Amino acid sequence: MIIVDNIHKRYKTNHGLGKWVLQGVSFVIPPKVSVGLVGRNGAGKSTLLRLIGGTDQPTRGHVERLCRVSWPMGFGGGLQGSLTGRQNAKFVCRIHGHEEDIEDRVAYIEDYAEIGAAFDEPVKTYSSGMKSRLQFGLSLAFDFDVYISDEATASGDAAFKQKASAAFKSLIDRSSIIMVSHGESTLREFCTAGIFLDNGKAHWFDDINDALNAYKESRQK
Repeated sequence: MIIVDNIHKRYKTNHGLGKWVLQGVSFVIPPKVSVGLVGRNGAGKSTLLRLIGGTDQPTRGHVERLCRVSWPMGFGGGLQGSLTGRQNAKFVCRIHGHEEDIEDRVAYIEDYAEIGAAFDEPVKTYSSGMKSRLQFGLSLAFDFDVYISDEATASGDAAFKQKASAAFKSLIDRSSIIMVSHGESTLREFCTAGIFLDNGKAHWFDDINDALNAYKESRQK
């Protein structure tokens, strides 16, 4: 279970504090429920994913994770730019206490990332797509109760997208997913519930189709 309680979020800009991205957002994600986030560009979808995943902190409010939650796949953040992909992978393995089987897990990450020789180059030289591929492999190398995906299925060529989709299908048998995707078919395939973000507010729907319909109606106003 994940409890999001009265979350407010805004960022500092060159002109001081920016506008509120999220205002008073509260909801509870039950165990084994996969959720799709929908809303206009700039509505705060990626921000909310980072807050749920713990890679960003709210301005006010808090997130309570009563389960093991991954970092956002496809996000590309949380990597040390001066280290290579391999070094980043080893570092994450050690953090998660997998010293004994580190080589097997790193090999798994390298295989899933499919970035070739770049795996041994500094991450700061990677494109955004390469970073998201590495994050994707990193997330799948560990067992989480909830996996977070920020357009992970949109990274790379058709073969990699198919590989990402197959990975998600295997995950939903044992875990749940919280995802952002511009593909309605992707959301319908993997998510049962939905959250529609609009003007800093979050609207929960037990059915992903109702969330998608609310989003479509908002665009017609």
